[in-house]
Amino acid sequence: MKGSIVSLTAFLAVLPFALVLGEGAPEKMLEIGEQAPDFSLPGVDGKTYSLKDFAGARILAVIFTCNHCPTAQAYENRIKKLVADYKEKGVAFVAISPNDPEAVRLDELGYTDLSDSFEEMKIRAKERSFNFPYLYDGETQKVSRAYGPTATPQLFLFDAGRKLRYVGRIDDSERENLAKTHEARDAMEAVLSDKAPAVEKTKTFGCSIKWSDKRDSVKQSLVKAKAHEVTLESIGPDALRKLVSGKSDKLRVINVWATWCGPCVVEFPELVTIQRMYGHRAFELVTVSADQPDQKEKVLAFLKKMEAPSRNYQFELTDKDKLFSAVDEKWSGSIPYTIVVRPSGEIVYRRMNQIDPLELRREIVKNLADDRS
Repeated sequence: MKGSIVSLTAFLAVLPFALVLGEGAPEKMLEIGEQAPDFSLPGVDGKTYSLKDFAGARILAVIFTCNHCPTAQAYENRIKKLVADYKEKGVAFVAISPNDPEAVRLDELGYTDLSDSFEEMKIRAKERSFNFPYLYDGETQKVSRAYGPTATPQLFLFDAGRKLRYVGRIDDSERENLAKTHEARDAMEAVLSDKAPAVEKTKTFGCSIKWSDKRDSVKQSLVKAKAHEVTLESIGPDALRKLVSGKSDKLRVINVWATWCGPCVVEFPELVTIQRMYGHRAFELVTVSADQPDQKEKVLAFLKKMEAPSRNYQFELTDKDKLFSAVDEKWSGSIPYTIVVRPSGEIVYRRMNQIDPLELRREIVKNLADDRS
């Protein structure tokens, strides 16, 4: 699927009916001394690339990476620095995303604002100012199976004859300031000097490749995610004010909506997706219905239809001024209204009217504490 999942709702709607194409993981990785397999892959810049496009380079670094993996994200600046440092020395770089975007579970997107579709790769490359070609292999994964990467990011280094001289990690730590060995850089220096790298192969720490045979696990995870009880509680102004401004252990997205509000109904599936993406972290979605208090059955029916995994409330008073002041004094009253609240109670994001899903996900990722070890 090449389409963007800047709106994940359409992606989820067709997922249960998607055919499982392609095969599983390759039996082996390319061995040291073997020839670089050729490829013909689309780049985010609109060009199609193959090995001949890098024929003038003394050596070629092929890096398998992706959008969604937090380890891959941690290495983006280091890859850019390698490109800047070695471009004039005759080293060419090309990055390939091996992942089938339909094989990425929502809970695997808990540290990212973007998944691995081709359209989202374009967004990522532009946002991060990639200085290297970024190619998509998620449709057939034929090239990735020929190289055999095991994780993202993983670097394959080829000499002038395009024989593999090094394969493995870029350095030995996901956190750049803790890196003690720099195997990729050392290998480049060696090959540029016509020497064999002291280390030719390393294990690679990172996210697993999302081969097409994992699509079934995506469907299974969605079935599991939907297997929960949808509840609705009444809430008054004091409790709502405390929910918004009181300290907690979670980042909260609070969305005020109503069943009669068209934009509210349209955006609600995106909010459900966001909860499924980030809900396993210190995050929660809270919805507050502005329907009249006697419309509880109607509100609950809608929430059940949406299979809402959120904490759901209905404001218990008809006085909307009290709703406005309890949520946010800066809110003028138009719905939908969405805020992002830090655990400290600080509101760091406000959106009146329909959300921009990508904008909201970026705000969530920016404000979620990095809880990786």
